[in-house]
Amino acid sequence: MYYAYILKSIKQPGAIYIGYTHDLKLRIKQHNNTDNKGYSAKYKPWIIETYFAFSLEIEASKFEKYLKSSSGKSFMKKHLISNHFKEALKKFNNGRVNR
Repeated sequence: MYYAYILKSIKQPGAIYIGYTHDLKLRIKQHNNTDNKGYSAKYKPWIIETYFAFSLEIEASKFEKYLKSSSGKSFMKKHLISNHFKEALKKFNNGRVNR
């Protein structure tokens, strides 16, 4: 199985991470690892908001790319995240420049 996933930060309400993997439990541990120096390091710890299982890696990869697109982000905000998280996401993005 392969998974496309949406993580939310516990430390910074509204911070989000979208990715895909073949081992979801391991990948979350990697995001929360103290050695992690990437984007997700500054907002850890992370928990799962939503995930999707696919039988093929290419399907998970394509869905991850879709969720990162502008239409995918709109879909995600309307259908895939909780109402409480939607409010945090609005506050987190307030005043940010979208590029």
